Amino acid sequence: MTSSIKVLLAEDQSMVREALAALLGLEDDIEVVAQVARGDEVLAAVGAHGVDVALLDIEMPGCTGIEAAARVHREHPGVKLVVLTTFGRPGYLRSAMEAGADAFLVKDAPAAQLAEAIRKVLAGERVIDPTLAAAALAEGANPLTEREREVLRAAADGSTNAELARTLHLSQGTVRNYLSTAIQKLAVRNRAEAVRTAREKGWL
Repeated sequence: MTSSIKVLLAEDQSMVREALAALLGLEDDIEVVAQVARGDEVLAAVGAHGVDVALLDIEMPGCTGIEAAARVHREHPGVKLVVLTTFGRPGYLRSAMEAGADAFLVKDAPAAQLAEAIRKVLAGERVIDPTLAAAALAEGANPLTEREREVLRAAADGSTNAELARTLHLSQGTVRNYLSTAIQKLAVRNRAEAVRTAREKGWL
């Protein structure tokens, strides 16, 4: 008898996580060996449980599923990474793939589909939800630079330019320039709209 595929579930909503664990546990060849509720707990759990495949929700406290995927990919390159999202934000797909994800699926996909994706990534295949893939292609690449994204993320709480400059160790003029360029690239009127638009597209 072949050994079970050892799976880690990372999802901050306990009801969703437990339901997923129960459904995947019905599969003969899959064993959920660890569950975590925070992105910053993923790396340690992967190391501690000899995980084959990690299922990572994008939105988690501690760090995002995409950030967690990048850490696991760096430290445990043999572990397969399946990123799950409830958001149809095409920019997330590109970010997930850049972080080393092997699969990108919507979280409410049927359990049988998730189980099949786990088997496929373990066999070396890449699995991407076709609707998300089409949206990502239609949307195009993220036009924002890493520094522009950093400034927009920091500006999300309504900080003034002076506060942003202090936080990011930049001059106020530089902060103004980054915000202005981001607003221009996103074809919006102000920083609040820039933050909202970039988030909706999964570019932050």
